[in-house]
Amino acid sequence: MRRPLVMGIVNLTPDSFSDGGRFLVPRRALDHARRLIAEGADILDLGAESTRPGAAPVSQQTELERLLPLIEAIRQDSAIAISVDTMKPAVAQAAMAAGATIWNDVTALGHDPLSLATAASLGCNVVLMHMRGEPRTMQDDPRYDDVAAEVEAYLLQRALAAQQAGVAPDRIWLDPGLGFGKTTDHNLALIAGLPRLASRGYRVLLGASRKRFIAALYPPAVEPADRLAGSLAIALAGARAGVAVVRAHDVAATIQALDVDAAIRQV
Repeated sequence: MRRPLVMGIVNLTPDSFSDGGRFLVPRRALDHARRLIAEGADILDLGAESTRPGAAPVSQQTELERLLPLIEAIRQDSAIAISVDTMKPAVAQAAMAAGATIWNDVTALGHDPLSLATAASLGCNVVLMHMRGEPRTMQDDPRYDDVAAEVEAYLLQRALAAQQAGVAPDRIWLDPGLGFGKTTDHNLALIAGLPRLASRGYRVLLGASRKRFIAALYPPAVEPADRLAGSLAIALAGARAGVAVVRAHDVAATIQALDVDAAIRQV
């Protein structure tokens, strides 16, 4: 039984919730990317605009100045799959030209009228994520009647829109967006609902690494780096639910946990 792919996180922002500013210097970012590759990451996810709660947007030019040199540097010594976390179609287009292969969009290709057509023309894999509101406001009292059903319906609708625009179904990944306009209870309901989402015919990406709701469940985990055990618990729940990709800060530990879990389930 194969474990989910592990997507290692490289934040090129000064204000990421987990490691803001650590990898804003290009050399440090490249060193971190190489470290994640050495640890066994299957994919690198590069983000140049923070989407943490309360985050302010950045310009297209700023994103490009942060992203393109790193993509080009990684491509000089690795063929690893590179995902770019952006909501801007022009940034995605430039990133794919530089060597990226996956467009990870927290707005599910809804931020710009050109996003759907751009994704189709690029022919890349596309991650469609659910977010209620926008980063600056998404945690302001989010409410749902049935969060799992509503998130699933939204993602399937966006997947259909992407297909109608020309994106191949096997290029579409769905991400329920844990922590993006959700309370702790909403996040837990989404995790419990992963088997149903994973049965819908699309690959599912799960991103829970170091997120704040883990501290709500285990209050001593005040700092993001203290949330490894909780992150691994959710990654294992995702693997057993059938998710295809787990997004992680702690790549080596996540791979170890997933490999052991896969070996147990294969017996």
